[in-house]
Amino acid sequence: MFKFREAVVLLLPLFAWPAVAQGQGQAQTQARAFETIAIKPAVSNDPRQIRIRVLPNGDVSTTSTHPLVLLAYAYDLPMNPTPRFSVADTPPEKYDIEAKAAANAIPPGLSERERRGRMKAMMRELLADRFKLVMSVEQQTMPVYALTVASGGPKLQKSAIAEKDCVFDFSLAPSSPKGCHTFVMGRGHPLNGSAIDMDDLALYMEQWTDLPVVNRTALDGLFAVETEGWQPLQLPPLPPGAGPRPSVDDLPTLFTVLGKLGLELKKQEVAVPVYTLDRIEPPAGVGRP
Repeated sequence: MFKFREAVVLLLPLFAWPAVAQGQGQAQTQARAFETIAIKPAVSNDPRQIRIRVLPNGDVSTTSTHPLVLLAYAYDLPMNPTPRFSVADTPPEKYDIEAKAAANAIPPGLSERERRGRMKAMMRELLADRFKLVMSVEQQTMPVYALTVASGGPKLQKSAIAEKDCVFDFSLAPSSPKGCHTFVMGRGHPLNGSAIDMDDLALYMEQWTDLPVVNRTALDGLFAVETEGWQPLQLPPLPPGAGPRPSVDDLPTLFTVLGKLGLELKKQEVAVPVYTLDRIEPPAGVGRP
């Protein structure tokens, strides 16, 4: 499970689970991923300043971001506790990063899924090179929720945004633009996104479910969804000194909300990749502000 010295709950929707973990050896390919990488201590520690932006050409810009947030993006992991990821305490420092992709970082002719996969591989390379990240992975069979299409068929609206026009732009600031593959947060974690796919939906829900969620819908493309909030099946620990949680007893269950989208969750036992963070270090030459 994640164990932060600084307790922050981040609601970061990502993508499908990668097949293999990559570690220290990725630094050898760093020159082919980014032309330049500038890392500075974060100017602000305000969680509302957190932002991650990944352009279609592979350029990366982050603000007030902990390395574990970048790791979650790179390896498609939820930020709340999960049996799919084990990590010891990590330093609390956050960073502002500007990384300019090499001209050939995203080769032409890739499918949209391959292009997104390459972007995440580039992030893994950056973490291995600058933060000395080493991850190990093994397949383990465990109970999960399989996200499937209900018997009546899906009730989903296609997104007005094409994948080729997508920019991944995540921020906790209410005034920030909302990018593709992200959700607008609200009371009870409503499923509200203008351009999300089923992998995004599965990972977003996993932030607050008692089992991992895997996408088994076979539905492709981007969708626009908007639902009411729902009662979480599991909640992360509260930060020290936090007040009581607001009640959500009046909200429906997640199963009811999904049913309105023509989707459902089924308990299954499947083999999933389980990750262990073996090492992560502050970047060399980057001191505290």
